[in-house]
Amino acid sequence: MGSVHGRAALGVIAEALLLSALDATVGLSALGWVTGLACAIAVNVALARGLARTGAVGLGPADRVTLARATLACAVAALTAHSWVHPSPVRPLVALSVVALVLDAVDGRVARRTGTVSALGARFDGEVDAFLILVLSAYVMRLAGAWVLAIGGARYAFLAAGWLAPWLRASLPPRYWRKVVAATQGIVLTCVVAQVLPAAVNLTALVVALALLGESFGRDVWWLWRRRPVAAGPVMPAGVPEPCGAPRADVNPTAAST
Repeated sequence: MGSVHGRAALGVIAEALLLSALDATVGLSALGWVTGLACAIAVNVALARGLARTGAVGLGPADRVTLARATLACAVAALTAHSWVHPSPVRPLVALSVVALVLDAVDGRVARRTGTVSALGARFDGEVDAFLILVLSAYVMRLAGAWVLAIGGARYAFLAAGWLAPWLRASLPPRYWRKVVAATQGIVLTCVVAQVLPAAVNLTALVVALALLGESFGRDVWWLWRRRPVAAGPVMPAGVPEPCGAPRADVNPTAAST
């Protein structure tokens, strides 16, 4: 347990070092510092709790890659928050996002090659993807409009809906298309942040990305809905008369009509 929490502390320290490097090179406001450190603490504490629940004593090779991606995503969050109060250089934000997206294609391969695939690792990978997309959406919102937050908020809206409809919290089967759609969101948002394409192309790409996201979540919701547990009808206690007009169980309606 102590080792797990020690690794979480190391993760926060690594984030602080990265933020210090950004502060020394491009500058980072107090809001950026607070945002980056708060995100790092939340990520590492959640990871430590997940490791403790599974009884793991440390991170696997793929988990370390995913944690590196999470550290980069927290730095992107810091730069995004900084951009709300001061002009923020786009190049470092784009560079960090690109490296995080590239590493997204690495951790899965590392897990398969080292035989360390786990449910916790898959969940951690997915949550880091969702977090990076949310942060990039918050940055792009100022360029394209508040509707872009629908891209970053889709995952969290799905989780919130699970509290109202428990059948949405059931496990989903692995689906490669889901990973492709998530990667598409990150790539499109990063391109829009970089402003390397005309505004009309950026807008079209964002609309297409949101449509793909809606299709992916819609397919998952439909799959879960079709397999949701259906509550059985009420059972009448013994001795309670049946409702007026209800057919008796021991009478064949066809035979009675004749």
